[in-house]
Amino acid sequence: MADRAQVTSVEAIEAFRSALVIYLSKARPALEEMANEVARAKQWLQNDQRRKWEGEMKVRTKKLERAQAELFSVSMSKIQEVSSAQQLLVRRAKQACEEAQEKIAMLKKWDRELENRSEPLVKQVDQFQSFVTSEMPKAIAYLNNVIRALEAYADVRMGSAGDAAMPPETPAEPSASGETPKEESP
Repeated sequence: MADRAQVTSVEAIEAFRSALVIYLSKARPALEEMANEVARAKQWLQNDQRRKWEGEMKVRTKKLERAQAELFSVSMSKIQEVSSAQQLLVRRAKQACEEAQEKIAMLKKWDRELENRSEPLVKQVDQFQSFVTSEMPKAIAYLNNVIRALEAYADVRMGSAGDAAMPPETPAEPSASGETPKEESP
């Protein structure tokens, strides 16, 4: 095992830490947006579209009932003959009701499909979001501590290397003339 660590670039660790901070600043909003998009899609299917088509079904059913009642009253009356226009109106109203029923059935199917397909993915996004919000800040703090420790180590190493290059201080000895040599200032 080596007696010394060889730290060549604290800047590389600082650059990585900076890149990690930037990544987190972009990842958090993106993950939140993904979760919000899935929630909006569910809300659109379960509430907005269902409410729309259930209301449409009521309107179309009332139109069908009116058309059938009119056709029935004409058929009961001996005065008028049942026209093909009235029969066509009933047929179109039935088709409109069937279409609304199909739309409601399709919405229910899409709701189940969305739930089945999105749930595993949403769980993964939630886990990753949890990791990003809890563990990554710890990693950044750890990197800050590593950088401080390495800078302190580099300062100590530079200080001891500088001390070794300087000759040890010795007490000034008087010269033959009896004068003490003066220290030169740098």
